[in-house]
Amino acid sequence: MPQSSPTFVEEALDAARGTWALVFGRQDAASYFDFSQRGLIGSFIALLLAVAVSVFGPQLLGAGSPTGAAAGVTLLSALIFAVQIGAAYLVLQMMGRLDGFMPYLVADNWANFYVSLFGLLLSVLLGASDIMLLVMGVLAIVIEVNIARRIVTLAPVQVAIFIVAQLAANFIGLMILGGFILQTMGPAA
Repeated sequence: MPQSSPTFVEEALDAARGTWALVFGRQDAASYFDFSQRGLIGSFIALLLAVAVSVFGPQLLGAGSPTGAAAGVTLLSALIFAVQIGAAYLVLQMMGRLDGFMPYLVADNWANFYVSLFGLLLSVLLGASDIMLLVMGVLAIVIEVNIARRIVTLAPVQVAIFIVAQLAANFIGLMILGGFILQTMGPAA
């Protein structure tokens, strides 16, 4: 009897378990994600929802934002994501590990979704602060390291190279693209 495909909600619940497993570096983390093309599409839907939560969540909760800020943040998020994915692809290609690219995308997209939800929840409960940003940054790095270890199955030196490339790509992308977007948006009103 053929097994039916999971619904998006079932996939999301499994991915939540997988993201939780990644936080703790559990070896079974990969078993919770769907690495098929269908799973990749579901993870991109989750990524779009993560961007929406990050951009519009604070506004829905009453935080004000300047006119056009949502468009600028959305564009910056998309461009930074493209730079990060490009860096991941290049590094994995150089390592001869392109087999890990699609699993990386799936796990990373779902992790971004849940980290965005968690960040929004923390900001509602505790308010936005530098400490919260630090906690979220550390959490994101832990998850990225464990995606490289448990999902892509890179060796320790490869994990370090992969993470440094990701951080460098994000930093450079944020500096260059963020500056360009802020410049084109003009001074805040």
